[in-house]
Amino acid sequence: MAVLGALPPGVRCRPIREADWEGVVDCLCRGFPQRDRSYWIRALTRLSQRPAVAEFPQYGWALEKADRIVGVVLTLYTTYPGLQGDEVRCNLSSWSVDAEFRPYGAKLVTTILKRRDVTYTNISPAPATLKANWALGFRPFTTGQFAFLPAFGSAQRSCRVLEARPDLAEMAMLSESERYILSEHSALGCRSLICICDGAAFPFVLMPRRILRGLIPSYQIVYCRSLADLSRCAGAMGRFLLRSGILFCVVDAKEPIAGLFGRYRANSGLKYFRGPRPPSLGDLSFTELVMFGP
Repeated sequence: MAVLGALPPGVRCRPIREADWEGVVDCLCRGFPQRDRSYWIRALTRLSQRPAVAEFPQYGWALEKADRIVGVVLTLYTTYPGLQGDEVRCNLSSWSVDAEFRPYGAKLVTTILKRRDVTYTNISPAPATLKANWALGFRPFTTGQFAFLPAFGSAQRSCRVLEARPDLAEMAMLSESERYILSEHSALGCRSLICICDGAAFPFVLMPRRILRGLIPSYQIVYCRSLADLSRCAGAMGRFLLRSGILFCVVDAKEPIAGLFGRYRANSGLKYFRGPRPPSLGDLSFTELVMFGP
């Protein structure tokens, strides 16, 4: 039974500091034995390189007992421009608590969830934590995934696709925040594209993935303005991707997507949110998937 009240004497919950890295990595390795230390060191390094968001912690929260890290939740805070001012999202990741202290593990998350003006996401919940997610107020913002062949989409003759780069003149057709998303994700190993259709520019970020038991190279859509934009530009983008030998793409969805040729898989890749505004489908920017890797 999770304990949401006061912690026992000698146990405290506090923000992770850079000096905690070794203990945090040890705890994460105990909780996720399939990951090696280099994975978590890279994750913390990338978090250290992200711009700080207001007063929020850079890395996340730790559960500590006698100067030993016994629980961890990593947090990825990002600011997005909204219609009524900046919006803050927090992707909760890598919830790991040593067995002896597991009854107090929920305290880590409830400490983070105190802000009602922040949208919290959990994009890779372990099956054992689903009941806890629901109890904490998380609800799905995607109910499945759509795997599709973009080259089979219709393409207008006027559409063209370009690799995003700082000196590309067409970058000026995007908002400042979108230019930032494209450039930052390119640096993280994603493929950032701009589709020009009828004088308008549409930004896309694609992350390399392998599907069908790791046999087939593909891309996951980690940023697009909307699924309607994806459908509109898929044909041109698919023909562009064929030059690299890529046939398949995957995007989060709630149903089959009009205008795209593919298959919808319900209950695949479920992702959850809590807060004032769920992320739009097709927007996984600056989440653990990109920052830490699959």
